[in-house]
Amino acid sequence: MVGKLIESETLRFLKEFIAAPALVGAIAASSPGLAESVTEIAGVSRSSVVVEFGPGTGAITGAIVDKLQRDATFVAMEVSEKFVQATRKRFPGVNVVHDSAVNTGKYLSELGASHCDCIVSGLPWSTFNPDLQQDLLNATYNVLRPGGRFATFMYLMSPALPAGRRFIRQLKARFGNVKVSRPVWLNLPPAVVISVVR
Repeated sequence: MVGKLIESETLRFLKEFIAAPALVGAIAASSPGLAESVTEIAGVSRSSVVVEFGPGTGAITGAIVDKLQRDATFVAMEVSEKFVQATRKRFPGVNVVHDSAVNTGKYLSELGASHCDCIVSGLPWSTFNPDLQQDLLNATYNVLRPGGRFATFMYLMSPALPAGRRFIRQLKARFGNVKVSRPVWLNLPPAVVISVVR
């Protein structure tokens, strides 16, 4: 059963990647090890309002759900309709919004929250053009409360490539200090977690 779930999830990711590589940015879902690392660094278990950018098929969503406080508010923002359907099916109780993360503030407001405590992102930042990166980072900054945490990940070589360096420069310019975790080797491909505090 687990094998079939992983197989169908990988196939779904590959199809979405082939259809829109710049929006998906991955050939496979994040591993449990990466999901654990990014949610721990984001501080999900200590947060009352949690946002996820780009849940995909829900690989990291599951780790968030496991760590959520009982009364926490959680909203996931996803632009792919197929991924929205997949995540809603896998996690029926999760509020998965079919819209760009740029519009997160609107949905938090509808839930009665002015800000969130943390953002966990699975977005392929280095594949985005500079304008979209900037729009998304502005939205990130605007919805995070002071002291809130933002955590995302990049594949191991990405920070050394031009697009990855550009993203980290923009992140540093907006937030200041940027932390890069040790490599998470048990992921395809291996990755590092990038995080900042508002």
